[in-house]
Amino acid sequence: MAGGLAALLDDVAAIARAAAATVDDVAGLAGKTSLKAAGVVVDDAAVTPQYVDGVQPARELPMIWRIAKGSLVNKLVIILPIALLLSSFAPWALTPILMLGGTYLCFEGAEKIWHSIHSRMHHEEKSMVPKSHQGPKSEDALVKGAITTDLILSAEIMVISLNEIADESFWMRTGVLVTVGLGITALVYGVVAILVKMDDVGLAMASREGASSGAVRFGRGLVKAMPVVLQIISVIGVFAMLWVGGHIMVIGLEELGWAFPYSLVHGLEEFVAGFGGGFGGWLGNTAGSLVFGALWGGVVVAIVSLVRKVVAASKGDKQITGV
Repeated sequence: MAGGLAALLDDVAAIARAAAATVDDVAGLAGKTSLKAAGVVVDDAAVTPQYVDGVQPARELPMIWRIAKGSLVNKLVIILPIALLLSSFAPWALTPILMLGGTYLCFEGAEKIWHSIHSRMHHEEKSMVPKSHQGPKSEDALVKGAITTDLILSAEIMVISLNEIADESFWMRTGVLVTVGLGITALVYGVVAILVKMDDVGLAMASREGASSGAVRFGRGLVKAMPVVLQIISVIGVFAMLWVGGHIMVIGLEELGWAFPYSLVHGLEEFVAGFGGGFGGWLGNTAGSLVFGALWGGVVVAIVSLVRKVVAASKGDKQITGV
């Protein structure tokens, strides 16, 4: 009886050690794959704050929480099962799907730039009404737009991570991708929440009774600086969409047989690397991908605008003729 109990305890200990080793393997692989996707993670953190720009402070964190929950749904409910199934049964489909997402990012980035240029050319002023005062539908639209953009960036993060562990077992891949999805979502939206609330922190520091003069000055400095910081981050977010989208398209087109854009970007990368080393090469690749993303997005914006005009004209003709 004692021998049987000892054997049982040995088996339990062995299972525990195996489970611990598996957890360590998952954590290690998750850390490795997250580093590979670091560039897209930065883009995700840069893109999101623009969706709460101009929102009433009391609604900022609730909106970020809604977007974060949507991001988890994107990663774990939509992307994860699709990515695992495709990687097992139709790996060839991952590239076209990513390219559709890349096209969307290029379109959104180029459209934002075009709207900015158009408003400046026609001296249009932004609405002074906070977005949160424009009604629940406006907030819902902002959250929906943020979650849609997050879907593309999350797909890129998850696919990059999946490519790094393609040789692992199905359950190991699942565990790693779940860990990556949870960890990166917490990191990105935690950082975003801190960024958008720093002005409130500064206001609290500046107005706190008994605060030192240094704390008051620092708090006022935060209040003044954060709108500028968020505006800069918003601009970075637009260029990040073009960069990531352009990079997806360059790589995807090369895999599908059109290597010319990739050759141009890779040539620029090597040329700049000759002066600035590894960082210079990264900068050259980023600049080339961004320019291609802007061009690709510009073409899509032109096509979409033309389609919209044709549809609007068709509706107008139907109203005139009474059809």
